[in-house]
Amino acid sequence: MNSIAELIPVLQTAIGPVILISGVGLLLLSMTNRLSRVIDRARNLLALSEAIHGPEREKTLAQIDILWEQARLIRKSILFAAVSVLCAALLIIALFITALFGLEDAWLISIIFVCCMVSLILSLVTFIRDINNSLSAFKVELYGYGDHSEKYIREGK
Repeated sequence: MNSIAELIPVLQTAIGPVILISGVGLLLLSMTNRLSRVIDRARNLLALSEAIHGPEREKTLAQIDILWEQARLIRKSILFAAVSVLCAALLIIALFITALFGLEDAWLISIIFVCCMVSLILSLVTFIRDINNSLSAFKVELYGYGDHSEKYIREGK
């Protein structure tokens, strides 16, 4: 690459992954906020569980178990989103290196792009799973802990 005129198309091509990084960054912000709320709620319930006994304690511990699973799903979703951003950054670097050295390696760019999209899809699917499971702790609070609430939780009602 000898001139700015040759660099401009590369910069235009790199804009797509930059926009992807920005969008996934906002998604990561939302996910980390959700994770912190789940952890705060679990800590509050844990403190409450030490002060109560009997069925109320069992119900609180059941909610904590559900929140633990939520936190694990959100953590996995954050991991996949971060890998997606990492792949997008690698994609930008690969675009510049191939343009700078005049390499024609479409396979490398394609593989990085596919990895980026697969990671983003896995992140979103995991996040959707968390959203679908998010009412479980509330259901335990509403219906109590026991056979009745476990049936509702398992059936996803």
